[in-house]
Amino acid sequence: MSDSQKNLDDMCINTIRLLAADAIQQANSGHPGLPLGAAPMAYVLWTKFLKHNPANPGWADRDRFVLSAGHGSGMLYALLHLTGYDLSLDDVKKFRQWGSKTPGHPERDPAVGIECTTGPLGQGFGMGVGMAMAERFLSARFNRPDLPIVDHFTYAIVSDGDLMEGVASEAASIAGHLRLGKLIYLYDDNHISIEGATDITFTEDSRARFDAYGWHTQTVSDGNNLLDIENAIHRAQQETERPSLIAIRTHLGYGSPKQDSPSAHGEPLGEEGLRSTKEFFGWDPDRRFHVPDEALSHFRKIVERGKDLEEKWRAQYTTYAGTFKPEADDFERELLGELPSDWDADIPRLKPEDGPLATRSASGMVINAVAPRIANLLGGSADLAPSNKTLISDSQDYSSGNPGGRNIRFGVREHSMGAIANGMALHGGVIPYVSTFLIFADYMKPAIRLSALMNVHAIFIFTHDSLGVGEDGPTHQPIEQLASLRVIPNLTVFRPADANETAAAWRLALQQARPAALALSRQKLPILDADRVHTNEGVAAGAYVVSDVEGTPDVLLVATGSEVSLALEAQEKLASDKGIRARVVSMPCWELFEEQPEDYRNRIFPPELKARLAIEAGSPLGWHRWVGDGGDVIGVNRFGASAPGSEVLKNYGFSVGNVVERAEALVRRHQ
Repeated sequence: MSDSQKNLDDMCINTIRLLAADAIQQANSGHPGLPLGAAPMAYVLWTKFLKHNPANPGWADRDRFVLSAGHGSGMLYALLHLTGYDLSLDDVKKFRQWGSKTPGHPERDPAVGIECTTGPLGQGFGMGVGMAMAERFLSARFNRPDLPIVDHFTYAIVSDGDLMEGVASEAASIAGHLRLGKLIYLYDDNHISIEGATDITFTEDSRARFDAYGWHTQTVSDGNNLLDIENAIHRAQQETERPSLIAIRTHLGYGSPKQDSPSAHGEPLGEEGLRSTKEFFGWDPDRRFHVPDEALSHFRKIVERGKDLEEKWRAQYTTYAGTFKPEADDFERELLGELPSDWDADIPRLKPEDGPLATRSASGMVINAVAPRIANLLGGSADLAPSNKTLISDSQDYSSGNPGGRNIRFGVREHSMGAIANGMALHGGVIPYVSTFLIFADYMKPAIRLSALMNVHAIFIFTHDSLGVGEDGPTHQPIEQLASLRVIPNLTVFRPADANETAAAWRLALQQARPAALALSRQKLPILDADRVHTNEGVAAGAYVVSDVEGTPDVLLVATGSEVSLALEAQEKLASDKGIRARVVSMPCWELFEEQPEDYRNRIFPPELKARLAIEAGSPLGWHRWVGDGGDVIGVNRFGASAPGSEVLKNYGFSVGNVVERAEALVRRHQ
């Protein structure tokens, strides 16, 4: 390398470092340590390897880049600005300020080149695995000899903290098993965590662990040696049978007075520390947000290179589309997130005489009804597919030897399964679904929360949704899980009452852009007469009347899931034994009901009707919003018990007799 090239490289790397440091100091908040230490590896990756087009961040065949160590966001924003994305220097200066494009941790923003939201450590690691899985699935489906229209890498920068998280271990394990050869992670091995040197908690041989997972591993002993980093990435690209981890020894806060100290992680350098750091790199300590013209010119060459790369791909794609038009039409439609015409034509519409049927079984029927028409729908379960009913019967397993398979065997890896689903959805071109028991939604909560935060189209299926699980007992009987899902903003949570409501919920989950969760029963449930109660319209509205009375009702019974049939039985008993007229409302989705006009909500829940009883085999938290202070809730405020499901439900108050008694008491109270 010539001296002039070395000087240019150093100038560019220091520009990244000090733009980030300036932004953090100006905000008086942030994490300068990673940008100062990891800028060289990021520079090599972004300028020599990353296939991207800043003028079109959504180019389908771009490489994906994930900053899993999202606390280093200052470095990412510097890179995006310098390489020509729609992120101005003023945006960088507004780091961590209200309404800026540069929040404290990266938030998904496709328009400026931010692929995913990161910060909760390990989640980006898992999402990268999902992106690589989606790339492999689409390449198997669409590529033809000499026309590889899907052919890109997934890169990430990961940290010590990422590697400590269990979600990353699970994701690394399945990535090695699936032999994801186009997945390359740069490990910022700086030996420092917030509490001190990593050896106070993290003394394992990380490279040996990843070797055992089936990864290709390398070590770069000097994080400032650009040639060694470049050669390591070249070798990783050439290793097509294994994912790659490159451990790059860096120094947190390199060049600053805080170098190799925990305080470099999450504290601004301070005015004097920033001056000292700039002096170390030979920069004017009095200049803020300085971008040398020579450095900017070098970075901006990426814009033209990116345009050239995309133009070559588009020329290839034109040939592809001319030869394989139906495939090209599908490819373009699926990348836009659109469903094919008549995609739901085969969804069954069941009659009461077809039941009873567990809603988990109805869900399986829907999956297999739509899968032949929605070719990019794929997913699986955390080793519970026979119970979750998630297998696509006419498809094979997704595997290293068959990446076009649509049944994903996640193994007992709920944490990473959720993150992988997010990564697949973020990649685009696929609609992923994942499943486990509702009780284990807790394992997936960070990923579900990120899914809602990023507004990605992932579908989470949770079966065994109540005390009706029965003999497995309190460890497997969900109590608080529904409430905890419902409080996540932007997540649509469905608890359908029967097979037809389940089909309607699936329709909505597939049509909407945001994530959805379906809570489904293990036990068989009666099937409502969809023609009489207008199930599709009712589920789309979130709540609807499934059985009404002549005139003004005396009491309103509102329920979800398996308790809707209980409410209907109680309605009959109230009328025959007590002369009480009860309206029964099914409320499969609180979120959709909240979005309805006030007049519709008032038609379902008349404001003057104060006698309201909610019935749900889960926590009553939140139900008083719908039943009011004068209403009542039959819910569960304690853990379950091991016994046959029907017996457990009865002993917890989910019986016709108890519903009738509580409803009658409400009527008396409001007379």
